[in-house]
Amino acid sequence: MAGHVAGHVAGHVAAQATLDTLWSRGTAFLGTRTAILAGAMSWVSERNLVSAISNAGGFGVIACGAMPPALLEAEIAATKALTDKPFGVNLITMHPQLDDLIRVCLAANVSHIVLAGGVPSGTAVRTVKDGGARLICFAPALVLAKRLVKLGADALVIEGSEAGGHIGPVSLTVLAQEILPHVRDVPVFVAGGLGRGEAILAYLDMGASGAQLGSRFAAATESVAHPNFKQAFVRANARDAIPSIQLDEKFPVIPVRGLANAGTRRFAEHQAETIRRFNAGELTKEEAQLSIEHFWSGALRRAVVEGDVEQGSVMAGQSVGMVTAVQPVADIIAELVAQAVGSVALRQRTQAA
Repeated sequence: MAGHVAGHVAGHVAAQATLDTLWSRGTAFLGTRTAILAGAMSWVSERNLVSAISNAGGFGVIACGAMPPALLEAEIAATKALTDKPFGVNLITMHPQLDDLIRVCLAANVSHIVLAGGVPSGTAVRTVKDGGARLICFAPALVLAKRLVKLGADALVIEGSEAGGHIGPVSLTVLAQEILPHVRDVPVFVAGGLGRGEAILAYLDMGASGAQLGSRFAAATESVAHPNFKQAFVRANARDAIPSIQLDEKFPVIPVRGLANAGTRRFAEHQAETIRRFNAGELTKEEAQLSIEHFWSGALRRAVVEGDVEQGSVMAGQSVGMVTAVQPVADIIAELVAQAVGSVALRQRTQAA
């Protein structure tokens, strides 16, 4: 019996060591115990959740979103008061005060800056790099991944269409096959639809340096999201997280994945009515487009902060089906690691047999 226990412990230690080796490039880059990066979620990724993720061995990321510089400065300071571990800040490249926001991050000695929502300008890249921060960018295709590396990105995130919020058209399964074998110069983190450690392990085997998760953390105990928002995640299945529908190609809709609710049904009706009014000559094309674009204005805040999960925008990835309870961040990370280690141990036992 003692020998069996000792063998099991030795197997676990060996499996943990293998996992640590597989994501060592990611942990070295992030400065963390695990190469688990948190997706930046507006209204959710703030001081409490970010610090909890970093304190638990992951890498938290503040979602700047539409914050002005002074608000971001205060959020960074408040996060630093809650953790002495590394964390990053996600900035949207289209923000009108992007240069000022980068300066705020650099002045606060933020170690990693994520530039998202578009290809960053050469000026923005140089400012980040000259300021001593590490730059993370999103690459939705191989050609762009190579361009971003040449531009100066220190790491990439490849995010599949399974993710929540604003999404591209390609699944992570395909992106990983397209990009991972060909981008070796910088660490690449995979994202989109990830909810278990075994899946993270599979992508590490393919050459990823780590993984980014959002939906699992959005419903965490430390998340400031409204209890209604978290319970919507717990109740949901993967098929409930759907991309926004576009009725007419003349009026493009930026695809956003969220839980189907009364708001999503009303959005389809609103588009149909707006298109009818345009065809009847009641609206110009520009007025019709603006009417469609403004439909969701403030809808994410209504869901996350106010708890209106019927009319608000409940952004969630397809991994939402793996959110089965409201859990502390430390438990989520421990669970993911245990699943990955268990998968490695099973593989090693099979090979030894």
